Amino acid sequence: MNLPRLSVVIPNYNHARFLPNCLEAILRQSVQPFEIIVIDDASTDNSVEVIEAFTKRNPIIRFYRNEQNRGVVSGMNRGLELARGDYVYYAAADDQVLPGFFEKSLRLLNEHPQAALCCTIGDWREIETGFNWHVGVGMADVPGFLSPVQMIKLERRDKLLIASHTAIMRKTAIVQAGRFIPELKWHCDWFAIYVAAFRHGICFVPEPLALFNIHPASFYKARDKQAHREVLQLMLDLLTRAEYQDAATPIRESGALYLFGMPILKLMLRRPAYRGFITPTFLRKNLWHSLKLELKKITPRFAAEWYFRLAGYKARTG
Repeated sequence: MNLPRLSVVIPNYNHARFLPNCLEAILRQSVQPFEIIVIDDASTDNSVEVIEAFTKRNPIIRFYRNEQNRGVVSGMNRGLELARGDYVYYAAADDQVLPGFFEKSLRLLNEHPQAALCCTIGDWREIETGFNWHVGVGMADVPGFLSPVQMIKLERRDKLLIASHTAIMRKTAIVQAGRFIPELKWHCDWFAIYVAAFRHGICFVPEPLALFNIHPASFYKARDKQAHREVLQLMLDLLTRAEYQDAATPIRESGALYLFGMPILKLMLRRPAYRGFITPTFLRKNLWHSLKLELKKITPRFAAEWYFRLAGYKARTG
């Protein structure tokens, strides 16, 4: 069977110590990508040396280096422009793909070319605490396609979660979603992925096939409250524009914006233009999510693990 072409994009900044594991895991996949695009963002460690050594041994690796640091989102968009594949996967240098990830995802996408992406159960690990849990559990019992209507139903039942580190995305769907909007910073991938997903539907593999490491100083953690509010306000502004109404409607109906907690609820309450996103479903999900975030700060680790197991997250230590 001829599978679609996959471009893997790795934006890197000072992650030389993680790159070998990341690249080796990709190169060990049962189905190889069409190309691996590594974009180094003016690293000051020995990243270039590590990447060049891999490039010499593996002709599918294409290496690009920025003379000046331009940031993660710039690297993501440059990778999207350079990608020659039908699908694009973004691999953080400090994360790792697990065996069978590309093959299982691409086979499913080949069967459902209308899908915006394929995702799997996400394996998350918090480096500080050693806490390890799965997200996206319960979306489906068998691999298959989920339509936008099915996605709304899953989100309302708190079962939909597209882990971006597991998302193999159709390039054209992400381009049509506006690419990765730099001003959305930490949430640029969430916005592009959910807009594309609610427009076209997704494929899902109910297995943990990619590992996401959360570091104290990671891009995921590096945000202050004021900047975060500004990003959330821009996201709401975008969702009120005409060009995004086809995605904004299911996002509103499903309550998907609950994930951004109390900060986004406060913005919605302050501005009449945003209040249409405050639905009973959104309120229920948002308030419960906000409470869980606060409890997590004061809950002993053993109790948190017990809760995650009860909630179906299959929490593990390691």
